[in-house]
Amino acid sequence: MRSDDESGFLARTIATEDGLKLHVRDYAGDETATSARTPVFCLPGLTRNSRDFHQLALLLSQDSAAPRRIITLDARGRGSSEWDDDKAHYNLIVEGQDVLTVCAQLGIHQAIFIGTSRGGMVLHMLATSRPDILKAVILNDIGPVLEKVGLADIRDYLNRDKKPANWDEAIDILRENHGSAFSALGEEDWQDMARAIYVLRDGKPIADYDPAIAAQMQALDLEVPIRDLWPQFQAFQDTPLMVIRGENSKLLTQATTDEMAEHHPGMAIKIARGQGHAPILHLGDIPDAIRHFISGF
Repeated sequence: MRSDDESGFLARTIATEDGLKLHVRDYAGDETATSARTPVFCLPGLTRNSRDFHQLALLLSQDSAAPRRIITLDARGRGSSEWDDDKAHYNLIVEGQDVLTVCAQLGIHQAIFIGTSRGGMVLHMLATSRPDILKAVILNDIGPVLEKVGLADIRDYLNRDKKPANWDEAIDILRENHGSAFSALGEEDWQDMARAIYVLRDGKPIADYDPAIAAQMQALDLEVPIRDLWPQFQAFQDTPLMVIRGENSKLLTQATTDEMAEHHPGMAIKIARGQGHAPILHLGDIPDAIRHFISGF
């Protein structure tokens, strides 16, 4: 369990092109030690935030052999970033431009990007518009095909929208929603997940995002065909690629993962045992797999 999730990084505020303020965690480390290595930029899922990556960021930024600068972002409307008055701005194109703005402000010309779920979809967009900024990409339980059963799971637990009165209830809600898919998690892992997802307001844990973001998914009509992202995935052709798939994921199937590997020969695949959508990246042997993949960049 994290002993302190508010240390080890610099908190930065960066204004987007439309003036909205984004919160960024910059695990800068020792610049002398990290400057020779490509930084890592982490993008969270639909309703998640930079805290999801805290422990992985500490592991990578404080690695004794090969430390790296790690950037983790609260996308607009999530975490400590401002909520957008124009809810139509919660889309992949705008969020992709926000990533480019952050990179420009931080002087990052290329990065290794890790995208969890929605964050990986943003990377599909950047692969078509700015492939030059992608030194390498890790897609965490996301690919060009979104399975309807997985989308239904996300929609349904967002629609349940239970409000915890305390941290114990928050953990119970997470176990109810995700326990069957995440057998690898221990008690401290569930505590960590709760503190990554919720924030205390007026003494109660509250999901840390603009409700308008969840509303887009809550209103999802699964009778309408879901457009795939194969054209965008093809844009990763010249980018070193790794896919992490939760063993119990319903959103990214093994069949789609295998097809991705056929389209992208040399793609690294890591199965997160005992995890569903989306895998927690600091658990088990996943950090070692990530270290191995990024070691050449």
